[in-house]
This record gives sequence, C-alpha cells and structure tokens, in this order.
Amino acid sequence: MTLMLFLKWLFLQRQCRLGLSEGDAKFHRCDRICSSGLTSRQELQGLFFVVFLVVYMITLIGNIGMIILISISLQLQSSMYFFLSHLSFVDVWFSSKVTLKMLENLLSETKTISYVGCLVQCYFFTALVHVEVYTLAVMVFYRCMAICSPLLYGSKMSRTVCALLISVTYIYGFSVSLICTLWTYGLYFCGSFEINHFNCADPPLIKIACGGVHSKECTMIVIAGINFTYSVSVVLSSYTLIIAAVLHMCSADGRRKAFSMCGSHLTAVTMFYGTLLFMYLRRPTEESVEQGKMVAVFYPVIPMLNPMIYSLRNEDVKEAVVKAIVRET
Repeated sequence: MTLMLFLKWLFLQRQCRLGLSEGDAKFHRCDRICSSGLTSRQELQGLFFVVFLVVYMITLIGNIGMIILISISLQLQSSMYFFLSHLSFVDVWFSSKVTLKMLENLLSETKTISYVGCLVQCYFFTALVHVEVYTLAVMVFYRCMAICSPLLYGSKMSRTVCALLISVTYIYGFSVSLICTLWTYGLYFCGSFEINHFNCADPPLIKIACGGVHSKECTMIVIAGINFTYSVSVVLSSYTLIIAAVLHMCSADGRRKAFSMCGSHLTAVTMFYGTLLFMYLRRPTEESVEQGKMVAVFYPVIPMLNPMIYSLRNEDVKEAVVKAIVRET
C-alpha cells in the first residue's frame, strides 16, 4: 500500500511538472494501460484458463508443502533446505504475481490496469526475479562448499552465514527493483496504451513508449547483463569445481549421488535463467516482444517444477514425506 501511494504521488508530480493534459499533441496522460492478453482467440481462452489454474494450484500445493515439510522435519534442518524453503517462498509469490493476472485477463473482456498498478507489478516482478536468481546462485555455491570441502563447510556455511546470504539477496533484489521501476516511471507515452503482453513488464512498455525510451532500454540491458553475468559466473565456476571434485571421488555411488543432486539443480537454473535472458538481454522490438510473451508462458510453469525437481530425486525429502504421513496417520 505504501509503495502504491508513493508511485501515485510520483505520477501526479510528473503530470504537474510537465503540465500534460489528455489532449496534449505530443505526450498523453497515461491513467490506464491495456493488455493484449495471452491470446485473442476466444475458443482458447477457456482452455488456457483451466491449464494455468491447474498449474497454479499445483505450484501452491508443492511449494507451500515443501515449506511446511522443511519446517517440521528434523532431518531437513540443514542449510541446503533452508535455502530451498526460501526458494519455495519466492516461487509462491512469483507465481501468484504472474499467474493470477494471467487468469484474470483470460476471463476479462477489458484487460486494463491502472498505470500505478502497472508500476507496482513491474516492481514486484523485477524484485522477485532478482531474489530467485541469486537464491539459485547461493544454492549452487553451497553445494560447491558441501562437495569440495565436506569437512569445513559446516563451519564456513553456518546458519548465521546462510541467513546473512539470503538476507542480502532480498535486500539487493528489492533495492535494484526500485531503481529499475523509477527508470520505468521515466517513460512517456503517446498514441496507443496497449502492451503486447499479459502482464506489465519492461520490454512491452518500452515498445509502446515514445519518450525516455533510450535511457530505460540501456539501463534494463545493462542491469540485466550485470546481474546475469555475475550470477551465471558463480553458477559456472561452482559447477566446474563440483565436477572436478566429483570426478576425484573413489566411490561410484558417491559420484552418482552427487551428479544426481547437481543435475536436478542445474535443470532448474537453466530453465529460469534461459527464460529471463531471452527476454531482457535484447532490444524491445515488435518481434522480440511477441517472442518474449510466448517465452513468458514458462514463468508459471517453472515454480511448479522446482518442488518436483528437488523432491522426486531427493531421498531425504522422500523419507521426510513418509515419516510425516506415518506420524499423521
């Protein structure tokens, strides 16, 4: 609520500063933004609504279930599951932010959102993306410490250190997002206020803007490039050390278990990073925005897959589930 009031105040200040009116010949006051939605074909909207509603329900059940299981199970109290619980927490909010608006658009004939509401959407989307990106990177770093320094990682990656790492990801993600949203606020619009997307996002907003485009486009690509380069570097360097350590293991069973654990995490990282890189490291053109909308369909799917990736191939989680069921019965 405080964020919405702050953005509303900024919006009114801009209108007063520019002296814009609805009939201004160059820039128009943008009170509401329309969305093209996922598809314009009526016969597909009902089908997509059912599909993504099911995906959303599975996502909530899987991630909230994972959070509860980690909190009540004594054998899942290690730092790795501490990070996994935060990943599930972020996935719940990320999926809710993306999927609920998509479901609303599929049922609504007038797919509009207020300008302030659009900025709030951009803020939380960007913040949650940064938190998830760095949470995944921290999880890879933790695995690297656990495999490469099994005798020392317990002291080096204490609960205090892990809490500090996850706190930094939240603080950094929401701080960077505020900067990005203020640059988005600097866009001016004229003509059509319809974005080619089912959610408010930077690329489609840049595409329909006619003022402040260059600075916003440059900052979007630069910030995305810096963050992705840094996080991907952590992931790749960590996996290089992990592979080297695993290959030197004497036990074939140990190598198999280590590769299995890392393979599931690498799957989640590749899917999430690949989707974001495809959208935010390209100039917003009509073609790239349309392709980005199609790729963004994976946003609701990835949070659904994370609990499956980390639980179906994890013996500790399976055992914890069995014990929880037996305890309840």
